[in-house]
Amino acid sequence: MEAESVLPKWGSEPCIMGIDEAGRGPVLGPMVYGCLYCPLSYENTLASLDFADSKTLKEEKREELFENLKADESIGWAVDVIDPRELSAKMLKKRALNTGVLLTEVYVDTVGDPEKYRTKLSDIFPSIKFVVAKKADSLYPVVSGASIVAKVTRDRALRNWVFDESTENMQRNFGSGYPGDPQTKVWLEHHKHTVFGFPTLVRFSWGTCNSYFKDGIEVLWEADATDEDDSSVKTRKKQLKLSSVGFTGMKRSSEEIESSGKGRCKFFQARKLEQLSKF
Repeated sequence: MEAESVLPKWGSEPCIMGIDEAGRGPVLGPMVYGCLYCPLSYENTLASLDFADSKTLKEEKREELFENLKADESIGWAVDVIDPRELSAKMLKKRALNTGVLLTEVYVDTVGDPEKYRTKLSDIFPSIKFVVAKKADSLYPVVSGASIVAKVTRDRALRNWVFDESTENMQRNFGSGYPGDPQTKVWLEHHKHTVFGFPTLVRFSWGTCNSYFKDGIEVLWEADATDEDDSSVKTRKKQLKLSSVGFTGMKRSSEEIESSGKGRCKFFQARKLEQLSKF
């Protein structure tokens, strides 16, 4: 995550912010939220900086504009890169506010019901005026700037992706990462495993991945689970079913058993291995 670490000299003036994302649709790689903020008095100048919806710009132009805005002392920005493995609903939360920036107007791009999200955001941040609109990245320069921040960051992350897997046949020619891209389809087909699923670059929970595992192997994972109702603390055998690349059944109870240590497979118990959520 990149962001202003201290309050800029103009931070106490009324400021505007734009928020956009890059990578909502692809099946590969991270999703990136980007924001750009500046003084309200700088809004007219911002409109003259050639910012536009990042999808309409060539990569070279996006890179040029990104470097320009990074060097502009009247602009602040931040990104949140969400790894495919933890991809879920996330926001930039209060990062700019926490630095003391006086945000008065925020412009947000959306694909859903604009009024629904505007109301929700206004309830959370009542002192800020929210403008939530579809195609906001092509309507408001401050959102266009955020779009460039998000898109360039995601492109760089994909370009420099370091695979956790070390298999010899791992390839990088995965195309755009969108499920309709023929090159991406070939890459997914080549890199699937009938037991272990996809490499960690893939958002395996995306519905578009399901078709690749019609021939997947169903795995029964045997674990020892402590029966809390048994005063003699006897253990009972429990099987967790792995269908394709995800658990089936009661996900919550499985996670609770694993995190408490009860039900952990003997292989892990013998080696004192525990599940970690943070490093």
